[in-house]
Amino acid sequence: MKASLAPGLTAAQRFAVDERHLVPALFPDDPLLAAMPAVLATPWLVAMVEAAAITALAPHLEPGEASVGAHMALDHTAPTPPGRTVTVSVACTAIDGRRVTFTATANDGAADIGAATHNRFVIDDAKFRAQLAAG
Repeated sequence: MKASLAPGLTAAQRFAVDERHLVPALFPDDPLLAAMPAVLATPWLVAMVEAAAITALAPHLEPGEASVGAHMALDHTAPTPPGRTVTVSVACTAIDGRRVTFTATANDGAADIGAATHNRFVIDDAKFRAQLAAG
């Protein structure tokens, strides 16, 4: 990790919500999920928070480093229909060794739709991939 990685670091990322991000698209063969309202699925909001945190961290990693998500506590508080753009803003609130903690907020242009705390761990990318390949 570079010295530039410090609490107070912020970033934001925008995501256009389309049909693939909606609850019925999660498991279209499941009749109960297929009948759910066509709104942003919570797993996609989780992914959006992760993506914003990854983007915030990237310039502050040394060559050969990457990060992996380890924890997410998310409140998804309002529905988002397709066609809206979700903006996820993240702020680094703590660094403890290789663990980096972010807070996140999400807004779809009409309302605040969620808030989260997310932990990522900075890893040696080659070592991690070698462990995966070894099984």
